[in-house]
Amino acid sequence: MLSKLVFNVTDWMDEHSTFVWTVSILSVVTFIASLILVPLLITKVRSDYFITEEPKAPAFTARHPFLRYAFLIAKNVLGLVLLLGGIMMLALPGQGLLTMLIGISLLNFPGKRELELWIIRRPAIYRAVNWIRLRRGGDPLQLPESSD
Repeated sequence: MLSKLVFNVTDWMDEHSTFVWTVSILSVVTFIASLILVPLLITKVRSDYFITEEPKAPAFTARHPFLRYAFLIAKNVLGLVLLLGGIMMLALPGQGLLTMLIGISLLNFPGKRELELWIIRRPAIYRAVNWIRLRRGGDPLQLPESSD
């Protein structure tokens, strides 16, 4: 029975070799990108991000409505890509939860702040984020008092 299953999987992989190679390459690319981008983006977050009001858009976007909407669309597309990549990294190699947190922080949707706080308050996530920040010379993140 097991030999028949292995034989069928091998046949399937031979028939779908393009798909297998694409997924393999995508896995390697997302792993390497997460190793580079996640620490970089984590250190760019202000240490008081969670205790201050929702940040405003950059000043350059106030000059022209096109710039404001282009920035908003680009930020949300990047957030969606990182969120989807983080979800994939739950099964593939990479820093899935941290990548998802960064993706969520870039998206605009109702209840975003509460979701971010719920994720960052997980002890393992909070320790990992602050470890990365401290290693790169940043200050630890400050969290508001829990309302639980």
